[in-house]
Amino acid sequence: MAHNHSYDDYHSWVTARLEELNARHLRRHLNNIVQPYCQADNRSFNSNDYLGLSSHPAVRQAMAKVAMQYGNGPRSSALVAGYTQYHRDLETQISQLKETEEAVLFSSGFAANVGLLSSLLSEGNIDVFSDELNHASIIDGIRLGKAYNKSCSVHVYRHNDMAHLDELLLSRCRRNRRRLVVTDSLFSMDGDFARLPDIVRLKKKHGFLLIIDEAHATLVCGEHGGGAAEMFGVQKHVDLHVGTLSKAVGSQGGFVACSASMKNFLVNKGRTLVFSTSLPIPCVASAQMGIVIGQREPWRRRHLEQLTRRIQQQIGSGAASPIIPIVIGPEQQTLEIADTMQKDYGFIIPAIRPPTVPSGTSRLRISLSATHKTSTVDELIEALIEATRPRRGKL
Repeated sequence: MAHNHSYDDYHSWVTARLEELNARHLRRHLNNIVQPYCQADNRSFNSNDYLGLSSHPAVRQAMAKVAMQYGNGPRSSALVAGYTQYHRDLETQISQLKETEEAVLFSSGFAANVGLLSSLLSEGNIDVFSDELNHASIIDGIRLGKAYNKSCSVHVYRHNDMAHLDELLLSRCRRNRRRLVVTDSLFSMDGDFARLPDIVRLKKKHGFLLIIDEAHATLVCGEHGGGAAEMFGVQKHVDLHVGTLSKAVGSQGGFVACSASMKNFLVNKGRTLVFSTSLPIPCVASAQMGIVIGQREPWRRRHLEQLTRRIQQQIGSGAASPIIPIVIGPEQQTLEIADTMQKDYGFIIPAIRPPTVPSGTSRLRISLSATHKTSTVDELIEALIEATRPRRGKL
């Protein structure tokens, strides 16, 4: 039997990379198997199920009813046989939530960003401006678009630094080039908001296509759950709203809310849409019900706001959203504190390390949910103070 040198070479390379990650306390594992949480006593602070809708009785019933009737539905691309009335109705629901003409579904929020950006940047003379802390899906979508198109120039501005963005727009843009600005609306690891009103002012000054990723803000922010753009009163100034159905909506999938012409463009040019099987109908039905409940029960958003303020007051956090980072610094210490929180106090909080966050800023990432009791959050705060005192002195 011939010796497979190519496999051996790659196996050695993979093994060396894993050993390097181990040495730097950066290796990740899939052996942290968790049980679905009980809403009666939710001590898990590691989920993006911000409104607790994934296990809401009405959401479960909607999913189960459709599953019993149709199973998963047509297993095909939306352009072949995978686009049902359920999919169309959900798109209409999303467009109403985002106050846009249209919406189009993707298999995930990641696929939505990659499909949108790679298609928009694939042709012509383009300058794209991206916040340095944007999500990996935005970064990868830009990278793919630039790989297609050598006339695409990418400019990364300092996080939420509007003076830097203004400077780049003035100095890096040349005539006869399209301009695009893309940002998360609520940043997933820092819990802060993009300065959307300031970005809109720059849009009026310079003129550019504005894309915001509302993954962590949809149903969480705004009077009607429309997201950070609704909260800041700038919804009509955003050209494309990207989002996910797998966080506050409590289901699975992604979307782009946009104009009718942009939807038609994505249906024809968005490769992650064209070449992916459409969402299973039970996921679509549960997302529809999740949006209905999220709007019908505004107490969930109010409770999240109250919990956020409580943590802000008690530990001096600058938290303005349900995402609350406790920056520890070194990777090993962060892992140890997360382990202590789970083993000694029964709280599950993920340790976030590079490359998800910059080196030296490893952190505990607290995700609040409408299912968390005020008393549980008070216990969490006490446990955090105790668990971090020997290492950090004070939160």
